[in-house]
Amino acid sequence: MASRFLVLCVSSLFFFLLAVSSAPTSGYYKGDKVFDVRNYGARGDGKTDNAIAIAKAWNDACQWSGGSSTVYIPLGTFYLSQVTFTGPCKSYITFIITGTLTAPRDPDVIKQEAWIEFRYVDNLTVTGGGLLDGQGDYSWSLNDCNKNPKCRTLAINIGFAFVRSSRINGLNSINSKMGHFNLFAVEDFNITGVTITAPGDSPNTDGIKIGRSKDMHLYNVTIATGDDCIAILDGTTNLDISDVRYIN
Repeated sequence: MASRFLVLCVSSLFFFLLAVSSAPTSGYYKGDKVFDVRNYGARGDGKTDNAIAIAKAWNDACQWSGGSSTVYIPLGTFYLSQVTFTGPCKSYITFIITGTLTAPRDPDVIKQEAWIEFRYVDNLTVTGGGLLDGQGDYSWSLNDCNKNPKCRTLAINIGFAFVRSSRINGLNSINSKMGHFNLFAVEDFNITGVTITAPGDSPNTDGIKIGRSKDMHLYNVTIATGDDCIAILDGTTNLDISDVRYIN
């Protein structure tokens, strides 16, 4: 295995400590200006594509100048083709998912590396206890990269790039087409209360992949996937991992 790539599979309550840094702070939805995606036309019927509606709610929340803001996705099954949430935002922003976000079964619908992605955002909290369903079972037979150098690229469930002073707290991810969480160039980032699940024979469904990031905390995380639990790529420093359970 290349020295630049380290894979961590965790089966004990305390696994790995590189360094300790202070936990990030972020906005909290109580008292925030709430942007309910239903007010933008989102429907939790499992069929309507809610990408435009949720993106509009994000844009308004991100540009809200009256204080902290919250994007709220209620209970229900919200089909989402693909969306990228881009900053910078004007204040602390919270993204609450209490329902289920469902990806397209057809992998060709998603044109980006990530089905859902946050980019260039500071002071972000993603929380709510909701579910990201990547609907990856249809795509796994197409994932033949171990024998095909021209294999197709499949989408990860959720990505964070160039995000600082932020956290994921209470989120569930299942059946990604490829990896579940991808973090690139993030700083002062906290992940807790996350559950990641895919069948043991699902190919390349990495749990959490981290690259070129620093000052991160991962704890109280449960991972049961068909591939790597936590993959740490080059350029990552000051990473604190504890209470991570790997089930396979």
